[in-house]
Amino acid sequence: MNLPLTIVIVLVAVAVSVGLFLVIRRFSPAGGFFNDGDRAAGVFGVLATGFSVLLGFVVFLAFTTYGTALSGAQSEASDVIQQYQTAQLLPQPQAALLSGELICYGRATVNIEWPALRAGQRPLQNPWGVPLFETFTKVVPNTAAQQAAYSKWLDQTSDRQSDRLSRIKAGNGAIPGPLWLILFVTGALVALYAFLFADPDEHVLPQAVIAGTIAAMLAISLLVIQFLNNPYSPGNGSLKPTDMTQVLGEMTAATKALGLHVVIPCDALGRPLH
Repeated sequence: MNLPLTIVIVLVAVAVSVGLFLVIRRFSPAGGFFNDGDRAAGVFGVLATGFSVLLGFVVFLAFTTYGTALSGAQSEASDVIQQYQTAQLLPQPQAALLSGELICYGRATVNIEWPALRAGQRPLQNPWGVPLFETFTKVVPNTAAQQAAYSKWLDQTSDRQSDRLSRIKAGNGAIPGPLWLILFVTGALVALYAFLFADPDEHVLPQAVIAGTIAAMLAISLLVIQFLNNPYSPGNGSLKPTDMTQVLGEMTAATKALGLHVVIPCDALGRPLH
């Protein structure tokens, strides 16, 4: 979330709301537009309650999207390093190439897929998914340990692909257009109904505070929903490839510390060398 832009949007919404409220107040009759203030307040309470329920549901849906993206990214990174460990139990030369392709997979996730998600695009597949599969098809396990690692690799591949799909799907948002329309319409109705309480006999300060508070609440709520519904959008709080970056560092450190033979067929950004 872009905090400076958010503050500007909220301040503009408050200024417009207060200005419009003061204009309506100048032309409203004494005592406001309602003859029975208690009955009007009751109707406003029902309208505001309905909007609050809808708002709570949409916030929950958007937060679920954010949580799904975060969980998917964390689990995918964990799957990659687990597969890297499993690859060391497979026969050579496939073990060295699978280990390198996993490193390339992580690099592509950080440097290719993540920028695409941040730009609002949905990557069709990781460029190293197919090479990993092709290399694995050439593995011929001989010992019991290799056979166990072979079976474990298949399970971990399924988990990695599932977690990647969870991460990718969350980038498209979960709130459909009609629900956004309903949210904006009900919010506008709440604000419009509140404007009808403009009373020239009341002191201007409390009435301006009421108008500004409602506008600020509506603006902040919609901005928070938009942020949660687009977890990869640039700004503070957006999801970053922190876990995958950490996993890449751990794999590199393990490779050097253990003296593992790893063939890395990509550059630092995860792009194929050939």
